[in-house]
Amino acid sequence: MDAFVYQYAVGTIFFLAGLVVAARHGYVGLSGQGLKNLLIMVGIFSVFFVVQGYLQYGSMEVAAPVAYDGGWERSERIGTPLDYGIMVGYFLVILTIGTWFGRRQRTLKDFFFGGQRFSWWIITFSLIATVVGSYSFVKYSQAGYRYGIGSGQTYLNDWLWMPLLIFGWLPILYFSRVTSIPEYFERRFDRRVRGWVTVFILVYLIGYVGVNLFTMGKVLNILLGWPIWTSACLVATISAIYVTAGGQTSVIMTDLFQGVMLLATGILLLFVGASYLGGFDALWAHLPRQYRLTFPNFNQDPAFPSVGIFWQDGIANTSMFYFLNQGVIMRFLSARSVADGRKAMLAVVLILMPIAATVVGCGGWIARALVHAGVLPPDLASDEAFFVASEFLSRPGMFGLILASLTAALMSTVDTLITAVAAIAVNDVYRPLIRPQAGEPELLKVARLTSVGVALVGILMVPVFMGFRTIYEAHGAFTAAVTPPLVVTLMLSVFWRRFTRRAALFTLVGGMAAVVFSLFVPEVIRPFAHGVPMTEAGDGMFAGMAQFKFMRAFYGLAVSLTIGVVTTLLSRPEPEERQRGLVWGTIAEAIESYKGSPGSEGESVSTLAIARQGDREAERRGRAELPVVSLSATLARSLATKRGDLIYISDRRWWLGGLRSAHAIVGEILANDGASSTLELGPETFDVIVAPGRRAESLTVTRLY
Repeated sequence: MDAFVYQYAVGTIFFLAGLVVAARHGYVGLSGQGLKNLLIMVGIFSVFFVVQGYLQYGSMEVAAPVAYDGGWERSERIGTPLDYGIMVGYFLVILTIGTWFGRRQRTLKDFFFGGQRFSWWIITFSLIATVVGSYSFVKYSQAGYRYGIGSGQTYLNDWLWMPLLIFGWLPILYFSRVTSIPEYFERRFDRRVRGWVTVFILVYLIGYVGVNLFTMGKVLNILLGWPIWTSACLVATISAIYVTAGGQTSVIMTDLFQGVMLLATGILLLFVGASYLGGFDALWAHLPRQYRLTFPNFNQDPAFPSVGIFWQDGIANTSMFYFLNQGVIMRFLSARSVADGRKAMLAVVLILMPIAATVVGCGGWIARALVHAGVLPPDLASDEAFFVASEFLSRPGMFGLILASLTAALMSTVDTLITAVAAIAVNDVYRPLIRPQAGEPELLKVARLTSVGVALVGILMVPVFMGFRTIYEAHGAFTAAVTPPLVVTLMLSVFWRRFTRRAALFTLVGGMAAVVFSLFVPEVIRPFAHGVPMTEAGDGMFAGMAQFKFMRAFYGLAVSLTIGVVTTLLSRPEPEERQRGLVWGTIAEAIESYKGSPGSEGESVSTLAIARQGDREAERRGRAELPVVSLSATLARSLATKRGDLIYISDRRWWLGGLRSAHAIVGEILANDGASSTLELGPETFDVIVAPGRRAESLTVTRLY
């Protein structure tokens, strides 16, 4: 089977299903905004199809290999004191940024969602910093050295989920204002389903923390010889400090800084490598043809089968990441509007993901080109390819920036995961089950204590992942085992109204039981393995996880989907009130729940106004608990707004990205307020939006939905 044809045939099915959902919602069509959205989606598909098709089948010239004649020796310690000084300095900068931006966190909404006010470009860079973890550099550079450009296929298959994500799931997620994924399942079904989802997602998130800490521990072990355990403890401590202090705002702002840095240093490494070899043409010429394939093999190599990577990473893990990962969900909920969430996701998939694939894999590609050019020895260890190539090409100081970039990637993933687990612990365990009457100060304290606890548990997970041969195997085996039942349950819950709570429960429990069974009897995966051979895996407790470690995802998805469909057809349909605002086709109900009055995703209207501080804060409204503000009649006419409408108020300085902004509900229209455009804000809302010394400056006021 041709790997390219297979992946695009299956991927197009998901893509077209998303377009059908978007068309039924009215998001895509043959005229107006619908046509524009359709062209954007088709354009995204076409770009990836053409580029990956050329890499797979295009005719290319390759330079003759050069024999290695010596000249390079592996240093006992990679890097200089200056490099490590720069890395330590970077740690201090991140601590300063994180604690500074987190100093005004007063509520759970601030701690977990940053006040839901950020612009799309901040969300974009914070997302890329979350997507690219420290394990990404080591994992994909190692795979890049062994398999070439094919190592980046994980980052280049998100196109197939775009319509379902931005037109199906995102508006439901944003307007329903769920504080966590488990909460969605309780509102859609019942508390039992929520309980199982909570357990599975916590296992997923905490396991991810462990993978990242294990990675950084291994990195520092390679560089400095430090014990993996000690290194993991150090990084966990630093991440926990600023997350505990500032919550989501600290995470977003530090990840903005780290996202820019890791992309910049990765691109710098690519340019330096090309320059050393004589330019990008020379770098490309010294990358053997088999290392330029988008999909290196279909099922021949069990350590890296394209069909297995597709189902494990492209289908199961990618959908888990964008649809169910609490850390990513909190990013979407931090956006100031659904439109900003869509812009962020389009920018990530179309621009930053290809850049990220290059950044995380280029260390391995460059190392392979240097070996082909006779500069480095052919017996170079793949897990050291990134570090060896970086140090070889870098001057003292520059290598320190690359190490800091690696650190940025680790911390930007770990901090997101820590806040995600804290959000679930507070919203799905402590508040509903332990202390329903707990107030904001108590819940904030629990959130901060949980953040510390997550870091500690993540450290305890490190020895589990130390049993795998490579980081790539550890990550792939873990996600393939945990994600399938959750992914199938969410997709059926959102996109199939007939799906029942009994089916949800059976899909979760039955699907996970089937996956666990396959860990001890991996032979059951053979009919689903697409010809991928079994390998020797030893006799340890987790030896079965190493068998069919990628194809286990397809097995889990198939079994879970079968359980869900059969059980649904044998169950009584759910009442319609369980679906309103929570399944596709009910966006209007979700908007009404969000703002407390009917609305739609229509065009927004903006104008300028001066804010005045009122005497007291009015009672908040809607599921989002938005503040109520008063508008002058002149301002109300300019916005064409009325009581109950939703508005967004922000500082005019665009580069703040929403740090000084808030959503609000229109309350009283002040008829006797002259001809000025003014609005009256409660003391707390005024303090959030209006910066000291800017009381006389006008604000931007936008009517939404």
